[in-house]
Amino acid sequence: MKAMISTMALGVLLAVAIPAAADDAAAFYKSKCQVCHGADGKGSPAGQKMGAKDFQSPEVQKQTDAELIKVTKDGKGKMPKYDGKLTDDQIKGLIKFIRSLK
Repeated sequence: MKAMISTMALGVLLAVAIPAAADDAAAFYKSKCQVCHGADGKGSPAGQKMGAKDFQSPEVQKQTDAELIKVTKDGKGKMPKYDGKLTDDQIKGLIKFIRSLK
């Protein structure tokens, strides 16, 4: 019985933690990325002028998560690097969020 309660408690914690992580990624995207990449990931007018990539483009979609993580960590062009500013899990969540933009 005790093991069953522990398993149920773990399930409840995961059910709460996973949406919270998604909310964190969405909030970070909105506060740091949206200004250049736009709410839908296609690029804001200012971002397009600076060369921000359209996350829905075939060029970006064909990139692996590892490649997108590297760009996020190291920066590219005018995009700042986020290595040391975000944890690996936060960056992975952000990549997952970016892939969900449609």
